[in-house]
Amino acid sequence: MSNKYAGGCDHVHTHSDNDPIDNHTCHCSVCKSVTGQDSTHVVFFNHGDLAVDNVDGLNRQPFNSQNPDGPLELCTCSTCGTPIMLDDKERRIRAVVPNLMGFDSESLPATYHAFFDPSAGAPSPDDGRPVYDGLRPEFVWPASA
Repeated sequence: MSNKYAGGCDHVHTHSDNDPIDNHTCHCSVCKSVTGQDSTHVVFFNHGDLAVDNVDGLNRQPFNSQNPDGPLELCTCSTCGTPIMLDDKERRIRAVVPNLMGFDSESLPATYHAFFDPSAGAPSPDDGRPVYDGLRPEFVWPASA
């Protein structure tokens, strides 16, 4: 059976049949540092909505090296090193970067730009999507599971 959204690698698979709770293009320094991309397409799912078939096959490391005790962990495949997801130790969300984590980016389009800082010198996004200095104003973090 196929799932609405699926990703991962040959060794660890992730999937969800529920829609994400947030899709954005991130401009933060942490995403830039971790991915090496100027901006990163990020998708948040409620923690319980993104299933992982081989949790024991994951290596975990802090997502933000400047905040190693922060809630997000970058999970990579312990066999091949592929990035699989960001897992929230507080069990609020699981996040994926579609182009790096095996998901179809077109089925999960970003709806806005997050953490854009005009003082960083990059040109302002001009694709018609809203631009915010954080997550979209109406975003509410889910409760911890």
